[in-house]
Amino acid sequence: MIVWLQMKKIAVAFTGPSNSGKTTLIEKIAKILIMKHQIAIIKNDPKDKAHFDIEGKDSYKFSATGAETVVVSPTRTTYFSKQSRSLKEIIDMLGPFEILLVEGLKTLPLPRIAIFRQKIDESYFPHSDAIAIDESVDIQQYNIPSHIDILDLNDPSTIIGWIKTHAKDIKDIT
Repeated sequence: MIVWLQMKKIAVAFTGPSNSGKTTLIEKIAKILIMKHQIAIIKNDPKDKAHFDIEGKDSYKFSATGAETVVVSPTRTTYFSKQSRSLKEIIDMLGPFEILLVEGLKTLPLPRIAIFRQKIDESYFPHSDAIAIDESVDIQQYNIPSHIDILDLNDPSTIIGWIKTHAKDIKDIT
C-alpha cells in the first residue's frame, strides 16, 4: 500500500456538463487504482433518470413496492432505497474503501475536477479546484482563475497524482 493512503479514507469529486467524459475518466482512474486500493464510487443522478433493474424481475417488483430492498447473491449485495441519504449514511453503507470517487454532487465540500471537451463552461470555476481538458479545448480563449490546476484529460496518471495531493480525508467532510 502507498504511504499516503495508510489509515485514511480520501475523497475527490468530478463534475462537468453532460457528455463531457466524467464517467469515462472515473472508470479509467478506478481501473488503475483498484489494482492496489479499495475503491468506492458514488454517482449523483440529479434528474432521477437511472434504471437499475428490469421490469418483471422479482427485485424490480420488490423495489416498486416502495420498501427498502436488498438483493443478496454470492458475488454482490444490491440495495434499492426509496429515500435520499446523506453522504455520511452512504459512506457508512459502503463498507471498507480507501479512495472515494464522486461524480456530481456539486455542493459537497470536496476537491473537485471539472471535465470539459470542446469548450469550457466558466460557471463551473467557483466549484472547481482543477479542470481536465483534452486537445479539443483552446485554453487561450478562457480566463482560468490561477487557483485552478489544468490537467490533461487523456493522462489518468497525472490526474491520479493530483488526487493523491488534493483529495480530502473523509473525516473532514462528514
